[in-house]
Amino acid sequence: MTVKVLIPTPLQKFTSGQATIDCEAANVGQLIEALEANCPGIKARLCDEEGKPRRFLNFYVNEEDIRFLEGTDTALNAGDEVSIVPAVAGG
Repeated sequence: MTVKVLIPTPLQKFTSGQATIDCEAANVGQLIEALEANCPGIKARLCDEEGKPRRFLNFYVNEEDIRFLEGTDTALNAGDEVSIVPAVAGG
């Protein structure tokens, strides 16, 4: 299934400056692998050494946080929009 991925500005150096990328994937884990295949080096920025999404990045499928869904096993459907959002802290 083709999904649209919104890439945050700090990671656009891996996407040749593109803010959105279309990828084929059945779930978020496969999406991360597809991104790495198309944009070498991006996975190391998205995932820790165990292959889990980094704590300071949030993944949303159609505005739903994958942490409250099925994590990287969250299923994707054709036309879904996946946002990668860096966490913001302040005080």
